[in-house]
Amino acid sequence: MSDAAKQIIDLYRRHALPWVERRGTELKERKWVDRLIQLLPAQPSILDAGSGSGSPIGCYLIAKGCALTGVDTSLELIDIARQRGPGGQWVVDDMRVLQLDHTFNGILAWNSIFHLTPEEQRQMFSVFAKHAAPSAVLVFTSGPQHSVEIGEFEGGALYHASLDATEYCSLLEKHGFRLLDHVVEDP
Repeated sequence: MSDAAKQIIDLYRRHALPWVERRGTELKERKWVDRLIQLLPAQPSILDAGSGSGSPIGCYLIAKGCALTGVDTSLELIDIARQRGPGGQWVVDDMRVLQLDHTFNGILAWNSIFHLTPEEQRQMFSVFAKHAAPSAVLVFTSGPQHSVEIGEFEGGALYHASLDATEYCSLLEKHGFRLLDHVVEDP
């Protein structure tokens, strides 16, 4: 594993407040979050893997009547989530080894699994499947092709990786998910 991949948790823990400021509260992902909600039963349970501060996505889901469980490795971000989204269950844990004794109608991994190495991303589909109720909907973001990119955040290396679309489709099928939509470079 690259040094940048190993440092991603520490980077977000050390710079939680600057990340929250940069993220802001605008729900740019509304069309995808609303689509997720529309595909689920009334008052669904949703797992947000890599929830960060819970804002704006987690808070929006809570306001829409979802039973939200947000999971993130950053205690600092989860503390912020608990303040901003008191109606959610906020858990400090590593999504790569997550073992909640609960399944969910929806699983969301928005801007999170791409911080994992390609091998860790492959393993995440077992984690998703283990936490998926029958007919669960999984929504996640990824890069456009198999690659590793290193960006910068607050002076630290910001790791991103992606598999290619064919491999993601294969992983979805292998773990009992059916592809409903795939959009490349969605702004």
